[in-house]
Amino acid sequence: MHFDHPELDRRTLLRAGLGAATVAVVGTQLATPASARAASGADLDWIIGCDEWDARPPADPLSVSEIATNKIIVHHMAFPNVTDYSREQAVKLARDCQDLHMDGNGWSDTGQHFTVSRGGYVLEGRHGSLERLAAGDRQMVSAHCPGENGRAIGIENEGTYVDETPPEALLDSLVRLCATIGRQYGLHAHDIFGHWDFRTTACPGTAFYRQFPELRRRVARELGTRLGDVPARRWPDLWRFVSSPSVRVVQYLLTHRGYAVPVNSTFDAATVAAVQDWQARNGIPVDADATLTTPTWETLAPELGRDASGAPVSAVQFILNWKGYADVAVTGEFDHATRRAVQDVQRLHGLPPNGKVGTSTWCAIVGGVVRQSLRRP
Repeated sequence: MHFDHPELDRRTLLRAGLGAATVAVVGTQLATPASARAASGADLDWIIGCDEWDARPPADPLSVSEIATNKIIVHHMAFPNVTDYSREQAVKLARDCQDLHMDGNGWSDTGQHFTVSRGGYVLEGRHGSLERLAAGDRQMVSAHCPGENGRAIGIENEGTYVDETPPEALLDSLVRLCATIGRQYGLHAHDIFGHWDFRTTACPGTAFYRQFPELRRRVARELGTRLGDVPARRWPDLWRFVSSPSVRVVQYLLTHRGYAVPVNSTFDAATVAAVQDWQARNGIPVDADATLTTPTWETLAPELGRDASGAPVSAVQFILNWKGYADVAVTGEFDHATRRAVQDVQRLHGLPPNGKVGTSTWCAIVGGVVRQSLRRP
């Protein structure tokens, strides 16, 4: 099995401006009181900790991030879809995953913070993640998604979900885990994303990703979220430390706006400069890391009707094809297959299925969350 998210090393931390914002941790002795878990009042006994599944100690010191946690990233593991739903299988899964990450990938420890088995067991992944969840202020620096390892909680789900969906037991536990993370870190259902929203990968799988609107609705119900408190749109906050299919969308849009940038899904120096120039020209605060803020996205993406053509249409077609709409080709022409796929996305996210790509449809297509998608069906 292969994971394509290398660990965030010291050089990357320093380059990302995170070097001073991490605390070195030796083994599992964290820089917080041992009583943090009890003091939090959170019931976390249902999560199987590293000691309980007999995890190996980390090969190197781990770090605690001081950057605010702002999202959850959901993965599938690309492991077999086993029919053994026992606790023993869940423990074996955790050990196999740690062995793969440490021995195969050369990482210090398991890459993700938490793991959910097909039988619905939830296990701590990286050492310290359970204690940090109890404290709810800072997370362990992880290795599940480059550029997001200091600010995103990573959850791996046992199985491969390109063509089939996870068992109900897994989904139920994932909802519970996401809601718990939300309560502890002050996150919301609209802060849940898929791995491929921030990384060029086939994870979390086409079939699983289609369930994300329902996953978010269930988490919102668990959290007691009122629809009026949900922002109109929660865009993926891409920045210069990530590369993903959505970065290519941004590059198509920058090309449409007259910038000479490569269209390659890599957030390179030319893309950074173009994003910052666009922000400056449109009266948007210029972000030092070229973060795609809400106003940046919403000024950059043009409304597309049935007669649209060119780079913005190519952007839509590219991301739709990547996320499972195999009959959509990148032609730059708003053809029938493209319109039909757009309508499917709109229905999935609770938007009027008019086939036009307005601001909210853009948000849903590139991996963001729109308020309408959290409305109960």
